[in-house]
Amino acid sequence: MRISLQLNYAGSITESIRELREYEKRGLDIVWVPEAYGFDSATLMGYIASVTEKIEIASGIIPIYSRTPALIAQTIAGLDQLSQGRAILGLGASGPQVVEGWHGVEYDRPIARTKEIIEICRKVWSRETLVHDGIYKIPLPRDKGTGLGKPLKLINKPLRAEIPIFVAALGAKNVEMTFSVADGWLPIFFIPEKSEQVWGGAVKAGLSSRDSNLGSPEVVAGGMLAIGENLEGLRDLGRGELALYIGGMGARGRNFYFDLAVKYGYGKEAEAIQTLYLDGDKDGAMSMVPAELLELTSLIGDVSYIKDRLAAYKQSGVTILNVTPVGTDRFASFSKLAEIVHSLS
Repeated sequence: MRISLQLNYAGSITESIRELREYEKRGLDIVWVPEAYGFDSATLMGYIASVTEKIEIASGIIPIYSRTPALIAQTIAGLDQLSQGRAILGLGASGPQVVEGWHGVEYDRPIARTKEIIEICRKVWSRETLVHDGIYKIPLPRDKGTGLGKPLKLINKPLRAEIPIFVAALGAKNVEMTFSVADGWLPIFFIPEKSEQVWGGAVKAGLSSRDSNLGSPEVVAGGMLAIGENLEGLRDLGRGELALYIGGMGARGRNFYFDLAVKYGYGKEAEAIQTLYLDGDKDGAMSMVPAELLELTSLIGDVSYIKDRLAAYKQSGVTILNVTPVGTDRFASFSKLAEIVHSLS
């Protein structure tokens, strides 16, 4: 099991990258560089490549609607070259709020688009002449635009033709597609004990159509991290994020995270969180987040507890443990986690 974390992009980028370098010294394997509607991930990934030595540098995530497929492929190929083979492409559809509200692009056919982008990226990295006929028409048909478009292939020779592609997915059809064609899966608020009941059928369906040449897909999951005695109160730090996602990341009837909470068995609580959040009572929404959900989506406790949780994650198929260190002893907790993971390998 490898260890990853997401770069904190909401505060000081300079401080976040300074901390990242310290985590690298303590055993970090992968950093996920988010984007949302903050700074773009590619710029930060390029800089991180220049100031780190070993960690893999992943987009976490590039929204599929924000760039053309060819540009996504070019960007990651360039980052892979600069980092000497340390790039990972993390893709995701994001949601209508960001895609239509920030990018001004219609949110349509997310699963089909993601699959086509994966196909196109692999063609570009293999330096095939790029021709694609689907949602994305490449080259543009002659009856569109100027009619002068012609098939091209990437000028540069990529360092790797098989750069790993991970997909952020929650819905059954998206998870099925991910396990069929991608190299890894990025769920959110993952509960190992409940993963089979929520995603088991989709995972099996995807694996049944998977090309054996792709190898086994990776699974990335984890949560807030703090290791020590009497730290359970730190779990409450997750209330804000869970309330935001369950209550505010989408509208009534179209919120992927609300739906996930319902599937986990927290339907009544999810209804209360959403109602309070959309009515402007964020504190009330946070208070309704179940303590059990906070516990099951985090890694906070003593060493024995952490070992038990790691066993549950491993049993559920997680191969990359994604953590967010919290509390006053973040580096110490991370070092202890690295030590535990190494001892269990």
